Amino acid sequence: MLNKQAKEKIRAVIEQKEPVVVISHINPDGDAIGSSNALALYLKKKGVPVDVIIPNEVPDFLRWMPGFDMVLTYKNNSEACKKSVSSAGTIFLVDFNDPGRMGKLEKDFSESTALRILIDHHENPVDFADVVISESWRGSAGEMIYLLMKEIDGSSFLDKDIATCLYVAIMTDTGNFRYGSSYAEIFNIAGELVTAGVDKDQIFTNVYDSYSEKRMKLLGYCMSEKMVVLPEYHAAYISLTREELKQFNHQVGDTEGIVNIPFSIKGIRVTALFMEKKDHVKISLRSKGEFSVDHLAAKYFRGGGHINAAGGEYDLPLDKTIEKFESILSEFKDELQ
Repeated sequence: MLNKQAKEKIRAVIEQKEPVVVISHINPDGDAIGSSNALALYLKKKGVPVDVIIPNEVPDFLRWMPGFDMVLTYKNNSEACKKSVSSAGTIFLVDFNDPGRMGKLEKDFSESTALRILIDHHENPVDFADVVISESWRGSAGEMIYLLMKEIDGSSFLDKDIATCLYVAIMTDTGNFRYGSSYAEIFNIAGELVTAGVDKDQIFTNVYDSYSEKRMKLLGYCMSEKMVVLPEYHAAYISLTREELKQFNHQVGDTEGIVNIPFSIKGIRVTALFMEKKDHVKISLRSKGEFSVDHLAAKYFRGGGHINAAGGEYDLPLDKTIEKFESILSEFKDELQ
C-alpha cells in the first residue's frame, strides 16, 4: 500500500515526535471516527502528541469508542481546534478527499504549514496534500489505516482498543460486510482484529442497537409514509422536510442507514435520501451493481463518493430537487433495466 516515499515520511513523523492532528470529515460516520481514532491511538502509543478534530458533532452511537477523549469538535471548541492545527507539525486527513469536506475548519487548515498526509478510499482526490495514499477500491479508510500500521510496525501495533476502532470503521462502511467487501483480504483483516480481542457482537450492539425511541419511530414513518418506489427505474427514495425532522427530534446520526431501507424491496437498484436543510437539500445516494451514483452526485449535485455510495447537495427546494432526481433517472432508464 505504501510507496517508499510515503513510508519514509510517516516514519519520520513518528520519530520526530512533533504534534500531530488527525482530521476527518463533516457529519462523521463510523469509518471517519473509527479510522481517525485508531490512527491517533497508534501515534499516541508511539509517543507522538496527537489530537483528532472533527468539524461538527459526533453521533451518540460512536461516542463510546476508544480514543474518544482525544476528539475535539470544531463546532463546539473552535479555539482549541485552531490552536491544535496551528501547532501541528503533521496533519493526517482521513476518509475524505476534498478540503471542502472540512466545513469551517478548512480555513484554519489552509493557513497551516504542516506536512499534509491524505489517507482515503474515495474516487478522484483533490490535490491538497503533500503525501497521498489513495485506494478507491478499498472498503473503508479503516482498512487502509490497518495496512499502514502493519507496513510500518508489523503486527506489534495492534491492541484491543486500536482493533476495536478499526473494526467499527470496516464494519460500518461495508454495511456489516454487505457491500464494498467482495475480496478476501478484508475478511482476513477482520479476523486479525477479532484475534486481537475485538468483541464483534458488543460492537454491533453499540453501533446498531443503541438508537433512541424517536429514531425508531422515524424509521417507521419513513417506510410507511415517505418511501416512494419508482418501479420503471428500479429506484426508490425517501424525503424528509425540516419540520418532519423536528417532529422526531432528529439528532446527528439518526438518519444513518435510512437510505438503504428500500433495497429490501425486490428489484431496487438505486435509492436516495433527501433531507431538507435551511438553505439546501442534503442528498445520499446508493446503488447496486455497476450503476455509478458517484457519477450522478458529481455531475448533478456537487458531490461524490464511491460507485455504489455517494452524497451531494442541491440549492433548490425539496420538491424541485426530487423532480431533478426523477428526471435524471429517466435519462439513465436503459442502464437501470
